[in-house]
Amino acid sequence: MMIRFLQLWLAPWLLAAFVAVVLVKWRLHWHFAASTMVRSLTARPYRASIFRRLPFAAMAAALLFIGAALLQPVIPFSQAEAQSRGLDVVILLDLSSSMQEEMGSAKARTAKPAVVRTRLDATKNAIRTFIRARRDDRIGLVVFSDNPYVVSPLTFDHNYLLRYVDMIDDQILQNEGQTAIGDGLALSNYMLARQAKEGSHGHQVIVLFTDGEYNRGRDPVDVLAESRDADIRVHVVGVDLAQEVREKPAVMQLMNTVERNGGRTYNAESERDLVSASKAIDSIEKSLLVSKVYVQDVPVYEWFALPGLVCLVMAMGLRAIPYFVDQT
Repeated sequence: MMIRFLQLWLAPWLLAAFVAVVLVKWRLHWHFAASTMVRSLTARPYRASIFRRLPFAAMAAALLFIGAALLQPVIPFSQAEAQSRGLDVVILLDLSSSMQEEMGSAKARTAKPAVVRTRLDATKNAIRTFIRARRDDRIGLVVFSDNPYVVSPLTFDHNYLLRYVDMIDDQILQNEGQTAIGDGLALSNYMLARQAKEGSHGHQVIVLFTDGEYNRGRDPVDVLAESRDADIRVHVVGVDLAQEVREKPAVMQLMNTVERNGGRTYNAESERDLVSASKAIDSIEKSLLVSKVYVQDVPVYEWFALPGLVCLVMAMGLRAIPYFVDQT
């Protein structure tokens, strides 16, 4: 494992200080003798045991370790497990031509609102609310009309994801206009399977925002069976669905299948309903997700500071033992 020092410029100064301490210790070493036996004074001199240098060796090691810690050692790259109480969520957004209609046009109104918003604008606002509330989730974004497209893979970078939500408008799929719900669900299933992490099985969710029935591509009911087999929960938010649309057999079958498979369905007739639906889904979808992340410049100064502290305490403790007191 490679270690890098962020404050390597301090090394010459610390080395100079260490050498200065050693020189001072050597030059100021006091020589004295102590004995209760006179004849010992006439004995031949002898070299002290090397073990009596242990306090100095421990102090030197302490200074070296502490000096290394002051250089701010780091591991350049490290892989770690990040545990969060969240899910893998794919937001599936309908961009068919009807999403450009005015929000609330599915029901009669007596007064025109001061601010006219399209279904797409209102849905984008609800999606932003949902994303900001799900701080610990990996969230991806898929849009569809005639065909589905991945706008963002699953990511923890929600600021990045919100920027992409802001960029969605009626010009992205301007040459398309139909509603391929089944194809959108199939692509969402594939993305969740492709980016699945260990332990994420059973913690995967698709939130579909749509304002109509499918009229192109695969039958969404068939795709929902694949989602169920993969243990992926699907929730559907109907965006300003008119009464006649909600009563169509294909739409009713879609909603009933979602609920049979453990999902929830909502009919949002206003922007407030859309936000409430996103908050309701947020409240019921909580779990534990484990992910591996790469961390740059992980501090490991404690690898040097702790041994340095141990050596310092050892040197002070040895100095308290008479055997290790300097004498010749």
